Amino acid sequence: MLFVGDDWAEDHHDVELQDATGRRLARARLPEGLAGVARLHELIATALPEHDDAASGELGDPGRVWVGIETDRGPWVQALVAAGYRVFPINPRQVARYRERHGNAGGKSDVGDAHALADMLRTDGHQLRAISGDSPLAAGVKVMARAHQTLIWERARHALRLRAGLREYFPAALEAFDELAATDALELLGKAPDPTSAARLTRPQIEAALRHAHRHGVKDKAVALQTALRTPGLTQPAAVVAAFAAVTRALVAVIAAVNTQVAVLERSLREAFDTHPEAEIYRSQPGLGPVLATRVLAEFGDDPERYADARARKNYAATSPITRQSGKKKTVAARFVHNDRLVDAVARQAQGALVVSPGARRYYDELRARGVGHFAALRQLANRLVGILHGCLKTGTRYDEQIAWHHRHRAAAA
Repeated sequence: MLFVGDDWAEDHHDVELQDATGRRLARARLPEGLAGVARLHELIATALPEHDDAASGELGDPGRVWVGIETDRGPWVQALVAAGYRVFPINPRQVARYRERHGNAGGKSDVGDAHALADMLRTDGHQLRAISGDSPLAAGVKVMARAHQTLIWERARHALRLRAGLREYFPAALEAFDELAATDALELLGKAPDPTSAARLTRPQIEAALRHAHRHGVKDKAVALQTALRTPGLTQPAAVVAAFAAVTRALVAVIAAVNTQVAVLERSLREAFDTHPEAEIYRSQPGLGPVLATRVLAEFGDDPERYADARARKNYAATSPITRQSGKKKTVAARFVHNDRLVDAVARQAQGALVVSPGARRYYDELRARGVGHFAALRQLANRLVGILHGCLKTGTRYDEQIAWHHRHRAAAA
């Protein structure tokens, strides 16, 4: 066995190679890119001359080489996986705690981190999870799903900035528009970003913006909008209003561009997801819409060996509770260290399932009747839905309401 600690940076990697006894065999700083990977292969081949062909640089069994690195993505990681090494993405917090086990002076360096990674892999490798073997299609869906969600988050941040600015000089606009990132709001604020110009907007202009946004009841809504925009209010000096109006135009342009790219990326995301062999299983789950299904697939991945059982999948989703027990004291609490994107997705699924799944609704109502709070009940429902998804993926079957909640139906009938 050979253990490699790889402390990565943007342009280089500090690596250390150890044997099974902890003896350091090599240490080097390698450049990022093809030349660095080639040099790493040479170091590994040289460190295992008794079993491998060091002259040719080829490894007889690359699976005997374990690599610890504080990331799970990027071309360097993919090159290590392609070489056949067992790659372990290790959380930086785990590495920090490991350093504290061997010294409390607080020192830290790239070389020291490479040593800690290799040593940690040698002593605690059986406790660590190797990188998942997701398909390239699932990896691509993950890239797009995360980017799509990030753009939505960025749009929300820009909308909040726009709202804060309007509150300073044009509060009537906040009364007129319920959703500032909507197409009609952006079009009208782009044309009239200040109270004076907004008051001059004609009824046909407002109706045209509402039609572009595919609104219903255009005429009535146009009257209400025009009335709201012409409502008198407190004002700022002309120079300040002009400055705020310029900021509003800029934010409106940014939000409109983000809206366009969100729609473009969503189309690409759906097209890629549609070609995945497990797409129909994900779509069949209650509460998973077209976009939410892609996010759940992206975060769970499609490696069939990644989750040993439903409990492992639930633990990764952070829907299952954790127990803290010491002596006579025992507490059960929610998991606070988790994948934020996956937690958000399964929580939204649970909310949607309450509407479309009678079994999910009945389960939630039973929890609430027992005094469980709303969010705790949703988390338990999400935990149940993750288990159902795991069973469907393992058996290759679509969701079936009767099978998923058969025990609940029997209990209700009794």
